[in-house]
Amino acid sequence: MSILIPALDLIDGKVVRLFKGDYKRVQSYEFEPIKKLKEYAKDGAKWLHIVDLSGAKEPAKRQIRLIKALCESVSAKIQVGGGIRSKSEIKALLDAGASRVVIGSLAIHNPTLCVEILREFPAHQICLALDVVPKDKEFIIAINAWQEESDKKLPEVLEFYAEHGLENILCTDISRDGTMSGANVRLYRLVSEIFPHIKIQASGGVSSLNDLKALKGLCSGVIVGKALLDKVFSVKEGIECLK
Repeated sequence: MSILIPALDLIDGKVVRLFKGDYKRVQSYEFEPIKKLKEYAKDGAKWLHIVDLSGAKEPAKRQIRLIKALCESVSAKIQVGGGIRSKSEIKALLDAGASRVVIGSLAIHNPTLCVEILREFPAHQICLALDVVPKDKEFIIAINAWQEESDKKLPEVLEFYAEHGLENILCTDISRDGTMSGANVRLYRLVSEIFPHIKIQASGGVSSLNDLKALKGLCSGVIVGKALLDKVFSVKEGIECLK
């Protein structure tokens, strides 16, 4: 079964969307984060996804106080990501009430530390964000808030971490993120066929209920940001579609 995971990206306490991860191309929304999360939870969302874009850019600006308030405001579980660089940051977010922490570039920059994290924290509390840029028929991992490409391909990174107990991944095709151009079904089909035991959260480009239908069964969850903020479809419609 696939679940809908509504997402909010936050900069300095404000709800925003970036176009393909570009901080210079920011769309701001007037929604209050707590009010919006409560609305999503009231409409049936069991999981919510928060990206701390302030903390991703500068760890000293991690929005811990806001994240704690958000976690306390809803009964739904919340996963949090955004430039996590250390075990202490993971612990701080879990202590603030997050049910799961999403790790991104660290998985490429420091595999040793990442393996330690997978060993020391329960598997259900950790998710690796392996965000990709399609090149020919390959999927290249992007790093550093999507501003750079690594020299790693998605399957080799997944193979490495699968041997160390990885259970959850969040995979975004960043060429589609924030573009409303449709989800990359081929990407998720590839991952689910090679790594059937890993739970995949799909993200990037979801623009219609048809996208959700195409992802149903391929992924454990589908993260939706812009389409919900822009009222293309509702949380209730999305949940019903994925049943």
